[in-house]
Amino acid sequence: MAGPLVWQPELWRQLLALLLAATVVMGSPGPATISVTAVGAAFGLRPSLRYTGGIVLGTIAVLLVVATGVMAALASMPKLAPLLVVASAAYLLYLAFRIATAPPLAERAANASRPTWLAGFLLAVANPKAYLAIAAVFAGASSSKGGAELGAWTKLAVLAVMIVVIHAAWLLAGAGLARFLRRPVASRIINLVFAAMLLLTMVLAVYG
Repeated sequence: MAGPLVWQPELWRQLLALLLAATVVMGSPGPATISVTAVGAAFGLRPSLRYTGGIVLGTIAVLLVVATGVMAALASMPKLAPLLVVASAAYLLYLAFRIATAPPLAERAANASRPTWLAGFLLAVANPKAYLAIAAVFAGASSSKGGAELGAWTKLAVLAVMIVVIHAAWLLAGAGLARFLRRPVASRIINLVFAAMLLLTMVLAVYG
């Protein structure tokens, strides 16, 4: 029986490989991460927490779907994948419009409409990149040449924490730009840039 993690160099190697893979693959720009950054920049840190929370929970739900093998069952439904892509692309198009037309923070009313928790959750669940990225990371972490191996619950816990950390980092990056959005010209330029980035991720999601 394998001993504690601290006495298993092979487990530490696998853990480090899992963290690096999650950072590179799951942390790369995509519909969810770019949308979190764009929302953070357009609406500020606190107003964006609910949307980001929805993205995080939705992505963790995708992680559970992949880890439990449900993805294999979903893959047997060829008509489902295009529906997810269309739903994700439609919301990204709407979100890009909302961000491109958002007024400067200084002119925004406190009760101004902002992306909701449910919108974030549904985008994460319909995000095709999330399934591919998480499946790639989880499959890589599950391959072993024998000997000590990280348990399934350990992998799930590590990847769930990485999902939180990755999206928090993207949100903070976007919120860091919020102070510039009080200036009308800078606000319009930054919002248009993020809207264009969202449109690009939408195109990649559909045709990538």
